[in-house]
Amino acid sequence: MDFALSPRARDLQQRLDAFMLRYLLPHNAAWHRAVQDGVFPPPFLDDLKVLAREEGLWNLFLPGLRPDEPGTCLSNLDYAPLAQSMGRLPWASEVFNCSAPDTGNMELLHRFANDAQRAQWLHPLLHGEIRSAFAMSEPDVASSDPTNLQTTVRREGDALVVSGRKWFITGAAHPHCRLLIVMCRNAVAEDGSADDAHRRHSMVLVPLDTPGVQVLRNIPVLHHHAPEGHCEILLQNVRVPQTSLLGAWGAGFAMAQARLGPGRVHHCMRTIGQCELALQLAAERTLERQMFGRYESDFSNVQDWLAESRIEIDQARLLVLHTAWLLDQGEAVDIATTRAQVAAIKVVAARLQSRVVDRAMQVFGAMGLSPDTPLAQFWSWGRALHLMDGPDEVHLRSVARHEIAQARGRMGTSAAWFTTPEQMRAEPRIR
Repeated sequence: MDFALSPRARDLQQRLDAFMLRYLLPHNAAWHRAVQDGVFPPPFLDDLKVLAREEGLWNLFLPGLRPDEPGTCLSNLDYAPLAQSMGRLPWASEVFNCSAPDTGNMELLHRFANDAQRAQWLHPLLHGEIRSAFAMSEPDVASSDPTNLQTTVRREGDALVVSGRKWFITGAAHPHCRLLIVMCRNAVAEDGSADDAHRRHSMVLVPLDTPGVQVLRNIPVLHHHAPEGHCEILLQNVRVPQTSLLGAWGAGFAMAQARLGPGRVHHCMRTIGQCELALQLAAERTLERQMFGRYESDFSNVQDWLAESRIEIDQARLLVLHTAWLLDQGEAVDIATTRAQVAAIKVVAARLQSRVVDRAMQVFGAMGLSPDTPLAQFWSWGRALHLMDGPDEVHLRSVARHEIAQARGRMGTSAAWFTTPEQMRAEPRIR
């Protein structure tokens, strides 16, 4: 088990870091100013994308790329530190065509789309010509249990008809968003699927401009308006051809699960990147901010905050890298173990960001609450992470179930570790 970057990935990370320092950071204030003025995407973004692609910093995330598809074909483990670097600047991922939810959607299309769907949707996504959204969560049910979903799809002649309401759909307000991948409950079960709660769902490719699709609003997250959107969407008898079915009828749940693994590694590593920046800002702030005649860095409680943040970041990074390594092993590793690990990093990353950024805000004082630093945005994102892609409680349950299943499988084997009176009287027995 080796978490060291390959020489190629190390080179890409160095080039990406240099690119961000040279081109992206000088545009950071301009990006925020443009968004504040209602100009999105900023006019310089396309030029930065052209530069990134010319530098070979494009589609860094997808291991299974074909030779004729643009990108680097990095493993999950090699991509992880690059996601960390991009995480420091929340808008950076789009420059390298590595933005969520496009990354997860491209992975879905790459694995399950037919040739016509690949040509219509995957090709323009890989080339950065369009954006997309993944529409699963809903307002009236706990979407942490996808079997609850109320949005339905039914077959009607040569069409699929989709009806329902989705919300907090990331990316749907982006001016270049063209595609919704909609997770639906099958209105009519087929082939006995009614008896299986996990085979009652399908995924449908819905162009955003299809009649009956309404983007009702871009929902703020803790009063922060993301320009790409976290949207509420109404689908009223939306008709698309039956060829818009992604994968098999009733396979939606399984495909959704397949989508989550690499995506969670990406999210978690971007979170770690933000935490690294928060710690860096906090440590430097302690060297310049004084109170009671002393620098903050002289106070033992502040030193404890910095030390705890460093330890927790490094712990989380190792866990996420291990998960990326497990995903790269494929069928060589027990799938239940990998799923439990994927669930674990989601909890760890959300808790990490809440703690590390909160400490950094405390170091900065009121300035940490203002838009003058990235800390307030980082904190809001960290709080959202406790809910996005399933709440912490659901993932803790997954980890616990795996642990209990393992315990059930080795039931009785731990008895030798006890020292009961009966065992103390017994003679040693070599097994």
